[in-house]
Amino acid sequence: MTSQTIIAARGLNHWFGHGEARKQVLFDIDLTLARGSFTVLMGPSGSGKTTVLTLLGCLRGVQDGSVQAMGQELHGAGDAQLTKLRQRMGFIFQSHNLHESLSALQNVIMGVQVRPGVDDALARRAGAHALGLVGLSDRLDYLPANLSGGHKQRVAVARVLVGNPAMVLADEPTAALDKDSAADVVDLLKRLGTQRGTTTLLVTHDPRILDRADSILTLEDGKIVSCTGGRTGSRA
Repeated sequence: MTSQTIIAARGLNHWFGHGEARKQVLFDIDLTLARGSFTVLMGPSGSGKTTVLTLLGCLRGVQDGSVQAMGQELHGAGDAQLTKLRQRMGFIFQSHNLHESLSALQNVIMGVQVRPGVDDALARRAGAHALGLVGLSDRLDYLPANLSGGHKQRVAVARVLVGNPAMVLADEPTAALDKDSAADVVDLLKRLGTQRGTTTLLVTHDPRILDRADSILTLEDGKIVSCTGGRTGSRA
């Protein structure tokens, strides 16, 4: 694993269930994500895309094979190690998961406010800066109910930005957005790679964003069947 590699999976297999109900859902997944790259993972429903995302994002344990994330092996890693790695990652989902009773700014800073050494004033400055980066400087005090779907997803992106993650994992973040809003969200994520060296892995069914990807992986029946582009390595 080189200094330019942030994720490397080799021979990754995964099962769900137990006994006779046990079913293999991933088969010998090999992939490498380069620092600063923007990778799209595509495939039909049930192909294993979200399972790959949760394994690489330290949201579930690696059962078989090797996954190295930011230089650390995940197979056999304990809860404390996985938690520390997750703190260096940002997660965006189809549902923006905003707290309806909190303003856009409050939603963005609620995670950083609990960090040691971060007072309210610093958190608010960082949150306002992040919302400015996504074009919402004039909506800091808006409640989610008063924001469009595209603006809510921008708040979710700002919430990731404020933590300055090494890697962003996004699961269908554009599915509920119109074409222009979807393009805005993807362009914001791509700028993270250019400006901060952040690696993004985005799971999607959305063909509208494929031309913005550095690389596209296609998953079928738990196997990588194709890879296009040059900044992500994979081997089915």
